[in-house]
Amino acid sequence: MPRREKSEYEQKLIDVRRITRVVKGGRRFRFRATMVIGNRRGKVGAGVGKGSDVAIAVSKAVEQAKKHMINVPIVDETIPYDVLIKLGAAKVFLKPAPKGTGIIAGGPVRAVMELSGIKNIFSKIYGTSNKTNNVRVAILALSKLQSRGKLLKIRGKKAPEVRGKPKPK
Repeated sequence: MPRREKSEYEQKLIDVRRITRVVKGGRRFRFRATMVIGNRRGKVGAGVGKGSDVAIAVSKAVEQAKKHMINVPIVDETIPYDVLIKLGAAKVFLKPAPKGTGIIAGGPVRAVMELSGIKNIFSKIYGTSNKTNNVRVAILALSKLQSRGKLLKIRGKKAPEVRGKPKPK
């Protein structure tokens, strides 16, 4: 039996559902899997896959997640600023937290934050308890974030110089 090489991304299964198609002869069952993958260093992605077997659905979801990876700006193990994003009925609020706080988030959003490499964050999900939509809105919220340098460049400003007492030798 050939050994499987280790992937560069960690994976988390968020949701597995049995879906049904009704045909003339009865019902046809398939499975839908929602997966989140990330490298814990600022890259994260999510995917949904369907298949006749759970394993097939999971592998399709992982492939889709790899195609839709995003880079997350992480500043001092948290996000640079607050963000509130709405997608359909799902709404997520993300707020930076001081060191030592940990990840304060609901299940699907927690998985996204852990795999993206964010260690300290406050979050709140409003509107819906649908896991797939909550993952999608969390990924969208992280994709809307920009680093401080990029924001200053867009505004046509330079980063202020840090002035203070010289360090004693």
